[in-house]
Amino acid sequence: MAAAEIPRVTASVVLPKTALQKIFENLQKAGFQLVGPALRDEAVVIGELDTVDDLPRGFGDEQKPGSYRLRQRNDGNWFAYTPGAHSWKQFLLPPRLALYSVKKDGKTWHLQRPKSTALHYAFIGVRACDLNAIFVQDRIFISETYRDPHYTRQREQMFVLAVNCSTASSSCFCASMKTGPKATSGFDLALTELPDAFLLEVGSEVGSEALRSTGWQLATAFDLGRAAQVLQSTQRQMQRSMRTDDLPQLLYRNLEHPRWDQVAARCLSCANCTLVCPTCFCTTVEDTSDLLGAAAGRTRVWDSCYVSDFSHVHGGNQRPTTRSRYRQWLTHKLASWMDQFGVLGCVGCGRCITWCPVGIDLTEEVAAIRETGAR
Repeated sequence: MAAAEIPRVTASVVLPKTALQKIFENLQKAGFQLVGPALRDEAVVIGELDTVDDLPRGFGDEQKPGSYRLRQRNDGNWFAYTPGAHSWKQFLLPPRLALYSVKKDGKTWHLQRPKSTALHYAFIGVRACDLNAIFVQDRIFISETYRDPHYTRQREQMFVLAVNCSTASSSCFCASMKTGPKATSGFDLALTELPDAFLLEVGSEVGSEALRSTGWQLATAFDLGRAAQVLQSTQRQMQRSMRTDDLPQLLYRNLEHPRWDQVAARCLSCANCTLVCPTCFCTTVEDTSDLLGAAAGRTRVWDSCYVSDFSHVHGGNQRPTTRSRYRQWLTHKLASWMDQFGVLGCVGCGRCITWCPVGIDLTEEVAAIRETGAR
């Protein structure tokens, strides 16, 4: 047992794998609701956790364009999967959010707003790409020009236990986007799984407190070296990459490239890519009323630039074709997003590749435009 009760911030410590349950208990006692990876419907999803038994221990996955398969592993590792269809934005930017309702009392209408409450979430197992996706959304919803009150309240209440990736799927390309596989900031604890233990980096005082009574030991140079080897192995596994040094001008110069027609011939405009993307943020509002006309409400819901109605304005549709909608999505993600927010809208998680029914790969599309487009 270490001499101090809790480690200092920035310390690296080694923890027995069985002690992860104690971290869970410490967070629960502090009032956090745990959410993290769990098995459901033959996939790793993000849901509520009670104990470490809810984690997908001993399971991994196989991902490639248009395909996802859960696989049982023989090593018993706790975090050997790669990011699935779910991302953490569902908790910060909920798919449905009631904004207000109105009710009629006689001849008077009364406006009611939902209580401004935020749950104290502890995010368990946040990968580096997803952590960077949260940073991207911070620029959108917590900026000097616009501050979303719902997002801000939830963002201020969260605890992050990041997990450095020990494996990569064929869809991953975070290394080329400089967003992984190692979490470098923005976490309370960052975990690297070793065969016999966890190595954790302490990123905050709250993270340090979560390690109380866990039996932690300061990491040795040997421990740090083993963790570095895990990350190097993960990076070598990545089969995809995206060159970013000439973005966004590459796409701006090729808005009429024939590749847009070729990809549009395959694209189903299903919006899967935007729904699984951890940075996409398009929303719309739904207005509802009862049959008596005595109550109504407005709800914010996720939307997508792939939906034809999304670009419909008075006088017509600005993007009536699949070609125009795919071009809008890709050029916004990799070009105008940079102009608006000072950062690319892609973190290299590869979800849009895996969950596209026809396996459209944005890294291939950008490479094709670079190879034959205007210089």
